[in-house]
Amino acid sequence: MSHILEIKNLSARVPEKEILKNFSLTIKSGEVHAIMGPNGTGKSTLSQIIMGKNTYEVTSGDILFDGKSIMDLTVDERARLGVFLAYQSPIEVEGVTNSDFVRAAMKAQSNEDVSLFKFIKEYEKACKDLKMPEDLPHRFLNEGFSGGERKRNEILQMKMLKPKFAILDEIDSGLDVDALKIVSENINQMVSNEFGCLLITHYERLLDYVKPTHVHIMMDGHIVLSGKDELIKKVDQNGYDWVREEFNISSPSLEVKHAILGSCAHNQGNK
Repeated sequence: MSHILEIKNLSARVPEKEILKNFSLTIKSGEVHAIMGPNGTGKSTLSQIIMGKNTYEVTSGDILFDGKSIMDLTVDERARLGVFLAYQSPIEVEGVTNSDFVRAAMKAQSNEDVSLFKFIKEYEKACKDLKMPEDLPHRFLNEGFSGGERKRNEILQMKMLKPKFAILDEIDSGLDVDALKIVSENINQMVSNEFGCLLITHYERLLDYVKPTHVHIMMDGHIVLSGKDELIKKVDQNGYDWVREEFNISSPSLEVKHAILGSCAHNQGNK
């Protein structure tokens, strides 16, 4: 079954500044959308708002999942619906093992018990696919992990939860070439008529391995250009200055630092 995630004319701010400005994007199952742009242009803010972070005030616009607004849904409700966010900086959770965390998430997602035998079989295969250490199930969540292990662990969770849409926020950050290839292979394997993906990055090398169906350049809180491989090549050769000059955009200011997800994005515009 195919699905559609629509972001329609979304604007959002924190008290001191506007971050997203009339942002619109439609992602369908089977599509991989890459959003590129320098730091501070609103990319990570976008991912957090899609997932339901309540730090931001959404002043206008809507987010639709298969035609229905999800703006009033909490983070966990969006996750159960099939939206997944891979963190830019995954946190450590002492006292909770990786396997217990994933199994609990699967149970919360389906509201059903997860067969232990089936879970172990799928988890071991996912670990093997991502070349994770054999003791991963028994280690505390991300504790003592390298940056690359944390990113691969996010993809492992995605493989186990099987979301309908995944937002991967700089999943390539901190990965060496070998780890990048492993992560990319696993992302590519998931793309199907039941799965779509939003890749957020400001590096081009990820897109050498995960081939996007759509490429967007984001600046000043919205998409300024869309295309395909030609945009990746032009950014690789010339950086982003030509985009700023063409659209008369000043250098970006820093985004707000991100905290752990809250309960729900507050949509002031829908009141």
